[in-house]
Amino acid sequence: MQNQHSVEHGIKANLNQIIQQLIQVFLVGLALGMTRTVVPGLAETEFGLAAQAFMSLVMFVVVFGLVKACMNLLAGHLSDRWGRRSLLVAGWLLAIPVPFLIYFAQDWSWIVWAMVFLGLNQGLCWSMALNSKLDLAKANQKGLINGFNEFSGYAAVGIAGWLTAYLAELYGAREALLGFGLVVVGLGLILAIWKVIDTRAWSELHQHHHRQTNGADPEKSSLAQMFGYATFKQPQLVALNQAGLVEKFIDALVWIFMPVYLISQAQSLVQASAIIAIYGVVWGGSQLITGPLSDRWGRRGLIVWGFWLCAISSFAFVLVDTAWAWSILAALMGFGMAMLYPTLGAAVADNSVPNQRATILGIYRFWRDFGYAAGAFLMGLLAFYTESVIWPFYFVGIMMFLSGLWVWLALPASPAKAKS
Repeated sequence: MQNQHSVEHGIKANLNQIIQQLIQVFLVGLALGMTRTVVPGLAETEFGLAAQAFMSLVMFVVVFGLVKACMNLLAGHLSDRWGRRSLLVAGWLLAIPVPFLIYFAQDWSWIVWAMVFLGLNQGLCWSMALNSKLDLAKANQKGLINGFNEFSGYAAVGIAGWLTAYLAELYGAREALLGFGLVVVGLGLILAIWKVIDTRAWSELHQHHHRQTNGADPEKSSLAQMFGYATFKQPQLVALNQAGLVEKFIDALVWIFMPVYLISQAQSLVQASAIIAIYGVVWGGSQLITGPLSDRWGRRGLIVWGFWLCAISSFAFVLVDTAWAWSILAALMGFGMAMLYPTLGAAVADNSVPNQRATILGIYRFWRDFGYAAGAFLMGLLAFYTESVIWPFYFVGIMMFLSGLWVWLALPASPAKAKS
């Protein structure tokens, strides 16, 4: 374990702790991924939701998005004051009820409550794992760190979605989610307590370097002041925050409507989960390339073309009718997300100073995960009024195109200049 005398930035210098934080975000991704394909599949078979009960179906993602968004906002601000590790441990403690609520669920409202606790877990643990790695890394490694972070998390989401669907076929859906969930949460909590250290000293060293380069620290601002600044005043952050919100529309689409659509096209739960897993694994794995590329090439191009690739894939998904075509489009959708997702986070970090970075990232993550709630609700309304799961795919394609256009107009084309 490193002590204060060995505080030094860089992936190589802090490799052990960065690996521990990557394991944390992998486990957080597994906890999220176990709800992906199986839970929407349970809606009709276990809880009697009619095939057209779109608003009831989307509520579990709406609630998850609202809770996770609020926790992101608070967690970033609180971690600047209280440190990362304590909030990480708290996040895993809050995940303990999730597998039990799903296993003992009497009706769909139990699933909604499970998503409340999952949102608390995700908002705390994912935020803390990312902030800790940014503390440990050098200023010019933000894109690389975001790439590693999102690779670990979203590859796990894809793997868990397929694995829990396979286990559900063998042992039953509730039993599979209970066993899988308890193993994941138990490992996360144990490793957070015994292996993870707090990274406040590394954050303070970043701020010291920033002070030497740029003079005095900025005046302390309240969370409300910083929220207003990042949401309404600073043009680049405004563009990045709306982009974060809209990009979650496509993930909500994959979570809610893609399993329903594929099952309606005579795909089994395992077949549907395999196609959806391609999206998650390609998204996760490709970020090992796109994250560091954004440090060299700049943020704007990767973000914008990622949005537009997702838009094209979303439109095309309901125009084809074979497993191979759906798989290719899921891979393209995943690659588009890999282009934009870590790059958005790195771009937000570019536009924040070190002693405000966790808070600014928390505000961005608030708007980003609020996109789960907004996207799920709007898609649910659209599906309800059109009585079709096809129109949400078109809606998401249009929104992804327009959001990418906003980023194109708002961000400079030159490569990002890292702040200490």
